[in-house]
Amino acid sequence: MTALLDIQGLRGGYGRVEVLRGVDLQVRDGEIVALLGSNGAGKSTLNNTVCGIVPAWGGRVSFDGRELTRAHYRDVVKAGLIQVPEGRKIFPNLTVLENLELGSFTRGRERRAANLERVFATFPRLAERRAQKAGTMSGGEQQMLAIGRGLMAEPRLLILDEPSLGLSPLLVEEMFALIRRLHEEGLAVLLVEQNVGQSLEIADRAYVLENGAVRFAGAPAELLASTELKQAYLGL
Repeated sequence: MTALLDIQGLRGGYGRVEVLRGVDLQVRDGEIVALLGSNGAGKSTLNNTVCGIVPAWGGRVSFDGRELTRAHYRDVVKAGLIQVPEGRKIFPNLTVLENLELGSFTRGRERRAANLERVFATFPRLAERRAQKAGTMSGGEQQMLAIGRGLMAEPRLLILDEPSLGLSPLLVEEMFALIRRLHEEGLAVLLVEQNVGQSLEIADRAYVLENGAVRFAGAPAELLASTELKQAYLGL
């Protein structure tokens, strides 16, 4: 099957510091791919380079057959490659509704009303708090808002960067249940997480990133079956 997102030999970093060292990664249409690795492995840099926020130094990124290696981040969004960043990055002084409407600024504007109803159906708490300032909500609610804002852009592929970070165990369960539901609806997801166990439970395939390079690519069962890999790269 042809990859929806196809990353080949991607290099990148900041200033003179190389972070990504020839990363190969693919996400097929409708699958969940888990990207795992410790802090500093290069996961967020990979996301930001793929999405055009950080310039690529080399290699190639294509999405749905279209070259995006050095595309402007707005063109990446227009193509349907949407990132929900680590730390949520909501606008705290805007209301829930205003945050959601901004999600469709570049893509999905014509179907804003219908997409808004879909988000409210997925996250009833956001519907209840549509007039509330986003910065006054709990961490879990803010994460719902960040994902809802991403859904407003009608993603073909949704990159979720540490969606369970800082959430209570109960909310973590809810978050992974939501990701599974989005997957069942046909959405492709690149899940970037330090919650290894639950990520591998729902992923179709997994990659392990270490020092900016891929150290493992394959089925979650294969990764979990290797004591050496678990100890060396996942701390299990």
